Amino acid sequence: MRYAHGGGLSAEERERRERLRLQAVELFAQGVSAAEVARRFRITRMSASRWHRAWQQGGAQVLASKGPGGEKCRLDERRLARLAAELERGPAAHGWEEDQRWTLARVSDLIATLFHVRYTPRGVSYLLHRVGWSPQVPVHRAIERDEEVIERWVAEQWPRIKSDRR
Repeated sequence: MRYAHGGGLSAEERERRERLRLQAVELFAQGVSAAEVARRFRITRMSASRWHRAWQQGGAQVLASKGPGGEKCRLDERRLARLAAELERGPAAHGWEEDQRWTLARVSDLIATLFHVRYTPRGVSYLLHRVGWSPQVPVHRAIERDEEVIERWVAEQWPRIKSDRR
């Protein structure tokens, strides 16, 4: 996951970044160059130059935070909690018994069934990221796999093979 808390910048981080931009504006007003602002705040010259141009064209208010990005989530916290609980139950509990994987299409269908709200696969991906789920590649194992036989082989045969190599 890109962000530890499940998606986007926190309100505190947005506020911190806004304060940084507004401090840069104060320096621009004093005649400090964008390159010097970049050096002082340890940001890229490109960002400092972009801030400087924006400030020149529209003033300090242009650099104010516009709030969280993206669209507002169509599922409230109660529905998100229910979705997480239903995902924990697994695909078989919802009629997908052929394999035990949640695909974006399946999650989209589940959301439509539970909440009568449609999401695109990409929207489902963002939503899952927001609630703390990440894409996983399932471990592919043969149906015929016998764990007891494997354990016995590792305990009995592998040490013999390993010692023969020496």
